[in-house]
Amino acid sequence: MIDFKRITFDQKVMGGKACIRGMRLTVSLIVNLVANGMNIEEIIEAYPYLEPDDIRQALRFAAWLAEEAVHPIELSS
Repeated sequence: MIDFKRITFDQKVMGGKACIRGMRLTVSLIVNLVANGMNIEEIIEAYPYLEPDDIRQALRFAAWLAEEAVHPIELSS
C-alpha cells in the first residue's frame, strides 16, 4: 500500500472508516464533495481545519482503492 500519512483508521472514530488525520471527516465525504462540484477552496471554506494536502491525499487514496487490474487467465481446451 502507498504511504498515506494523512489517512487514518480508528475503530473509535467513524467506525474505523478512512478518515483525515484522525478527525471525524471521512475520505468518502471529501470524494463526495468533489464529485458534486466543490473545489479545494470551497471545501476548505466549509471545513477550515482541513488543508489542501488532506483533500489531495483523500482523492489519491480513493483512486488507489478504485484501481483495477486485469489478470488474464488461460483456459485449458
